[in-house]
Amino acid sequence: MTAPQPSPLAATDRLFFERPDATLDRETAARLAGQALGGADDGELFLEYRESETLSLDDGRIRAANADTTLGFGLRAVAGEATGYAHAGELSEPALARAAEAVAAVARGHGGTLALPPRATNARLYAPESPLTEGIFAERAALLMEIDAWLRARDPRVVQVMGSIGLEFQAVQILRPDGSRVADLRPLVRLNISVVVEQGGRRESGSYGSGGRHGLTRLVADGAWKAGAEEALRQALVNLDSRPAPAGEMDVVLGPGWPGILLHEAIGHGLEGDFNRKKTSAFAGLMGQRIAAPGVTVVDDGTIPDRRGSITVDDEGTPSQRNVLIEDGILTGLLWDRQNARLAGAQPSGNGRRQSHAYAPMPRMTNTIMLAGSHAPEEMIRSVKSGLYAVNFGGGQVDITSGKFVFSAAEAYRIENGRVGAPVKGATLIGNGPDALTRITMIGNDMALDPGIGTCGKNGQGVPVGVGQPSLTIHGLTVGGTG
Repeated sequence: MTAPQPSPLAATDRLFFERPDATLDRETAARLAGQALGGADDGELFLEYRESETLSLDDGRIRAANADTTLGFGLRAVAGEATGYAHAGELSEPALARAAEAVAAVARGHGGTLALPPRATNARLYAPESPLTEGIFAERAALLMEIDAWLRARDPRVVQVMGSIGLEFQAVQILRPDGSRVADLRPLVRLNISVVVEQGGRRESGSYGSGGRHGLTRLVADGAWKAGAEEALRQALVNLDSRPAPAGEMDVVLGPGWPGILLHEAIGHGLEGDFNRKKTSAFAGLMGQRIAAPGVTVVDDGTIPDRRGSITVDDEGTPSQRNVLIEDGILTGLLWDRQNARLAGAQPSGNGRRQSHAYAPMPRMTNTIMLAGSHAPEEMIRSVKSGLYAVNFGGGQVDITSGKFVFSAAEAYRIENGRVGAPVKGATLIGNGPDALTRITMIGNDMALDPGIGTCGKNGQGVPVGVGQPSLTIHGLTVGGTG
């Protein structure tokens, strides 16, 4: 019979207050946090423990290996639009006392009414065990070596293999000035495989990554990694036959799953509450209006079990939830942290996130997904006389204020007379997020989530996220190419 797991609060108490070298007790932490936040509108003491391990292979050798453990806190006081924030990479009474004195200045003379704490907590969305306890370093290094040997034996055109494994365990506890506490234990793993092939003096590459909030075993047991390695090799071989991409305005069919990164960047950031409250988003002031074609429904859902972007509670203690942002083309919701929600007269949506204890939280996405429609992917391809089929994406960027975006396609094909034709290289998709939403003409019935590889950057902070979408047909999108 399996022994019951300790609650997140009990587990984090052991990490923060009951360590053999602990110099800060829970009562003192709560007292200093309460003193610092007196007169503030909101705020919290955010405690974090994080351990991580990464190792990478290149050309049959382990090229880098890193292990790190951090322990620290961030203390925040909020008064209107002002924020006082202090952090330290240690948990001690002197460090917290100095931080409390610093952040209290922001609320001095403010006389605010302290915001109520979150009233509920989700059931756990993922296992609480650290993936670093699975096996030993030597076994993970041997796995990367096995991947290298397998790919080289698979095809003689393979000239380079790169692989990496990342393991992380984060434990957080959030103390509020009224004495309420919430905690979360967050595992995270990722496996990346890249391969370079050469034929006739031409070199091309392909890659695949997978991960989530679970152990590494799920990704590698019984040779599960071989499917990812095979996909990386397939992409590289497809690119060997690619031709210069066409340029111009054309219909584009996006594949399911990871191409949702375009949705995340071109649309999702524009629906974050801070940009809308400050009216710097292209979607500001459009609540209740049609912003997308009929049938387009977009949600941000932090409650999907084991997904990379899922969080039981956000970094302010608010339970994550399923937030409907666009429903049948109508803007119905935004993503809020506590401060921006209060200033805008909205409710927190469980999207207050931070990279670590060294940063204050802000509105961020979790798993951003467009729901499925009714069209078969084959029907969507047949509907296009001349266009582009973009299956996979590389990098991209977006301007939040205007909504303009540029994305590079890592795998794409010509569509000619309703059929998928030759692969192309160098295609970029150029457009405007709000405009692109209205140009969606067909929504596939094949909605898929990404394999668990996304990291979102905003204001210098990176957090793990997920994306997903069905196949989409977008009319008249600008494609940049070299053909």
